[in-house]
Parts: sequence; structure tokens; C-alpha cells
Amino acid sequence: MYAELRRQAGRALRHEGEGQTLQPTALVHEAWLRLDAQHDARWESRTQFFAIAAQMMRRVLVDHARRRGALKRGGMAMQVTLDALDRDVAVPSVAPEEVPSLDALDLLALDDALARLAVLDPLKARLVEVRFFAGLSIPEAAAALGISPATVGREWAVARMWLRRALEA
Repeated sequence: MYAELRRQAGRALRHEGEGQTLQPTALVHEAWLRLDAQHDARWESRTQFFAIAAQMMRRVLVDHARRRGALKRGGMAMQVTLDALDRDVAVPSVAPEEVPSLDALDLLALDDALARLAVLDPLKARLVEVRFFAGLSIPEAAAALGISPATVGREWAVARMWLRRALEA
């Protein structure tokens, strides 16, 4: 599981800019501390565990970005592009490492957009987390969220469209 968490962390950190000081090992360890703090957590499957780990990694990355941004207001911000999300990825055979990524990512803007999406549609927000941060395939995301792969494909397409509009505004 540790190797998979490191791979997941590496995938999440690839979206960071050149000034990124957080390493995959540190991200995994920070996320693990947050996971460990959930003493009553009962994961039903490996997929669900990785979905929760992705959420923790997202929180660590966002906290890290906020700390960097506080040092120099806006100095670390990057333009957000969603070109990679235009690729057709709603195919059940897509491998986790082929999940689309944002070419240049402002984690604070993404976090804000995901928070707004969660208010409107919590399922779509969770889907973005498990697909983008955990790199889960459509079947894995379906298992983690307890919905069908067809529903994941439809919801993923709508979530991408909503995020594109929210981040380009």
C-alpha cells in the first residue's frame, strides 16, 4: 500500500510548479498522519482507502499552497488550464496513470472550485477527488463511490465541464 500511496503522491505533485518543495514521501507521511488521526475509520475496501487517502493528500497540498501563498501573495499562483480534461477519458479501460491532469495547476483555485461544487453536488466533487487526486479508474471510482461505472462516466463529464467553467471565470 505504501508504494501505491507514493505513486499517488507523485502523480499529485506532478501538477505542482517548479518551486514545489514537498516531496512524495513527505506528502504520503503527512497524509498518513491525518489518516491515522481517524481512529474510528473503517474502510470497506482498498479502493475506498485510496479514495480517502487522496482526500487527505489534497488537504495537505492545499494547506502547503496556502502557506506558500501567505509568504508572497499571489507569487506562487499559476494559470489553470483544462486542456487535458478535454480528452475522452470516460472509458472503463482507462488506467489510473492515464487519468487526465491539469497542465498548470493552482491548487487553491481548484480547492475553491471543488468546495463550490461540493455545495452544489457532493457526488461530483468526490468523483473529481478520486479521479484527479487518487488517479482511480472509472471502475475503481465506481466501487469507491458505490455507483455504476456508467454513472461515473456521465458525472465525470459534467464535473469536468463545470470545473472548466469555474476555473476559467
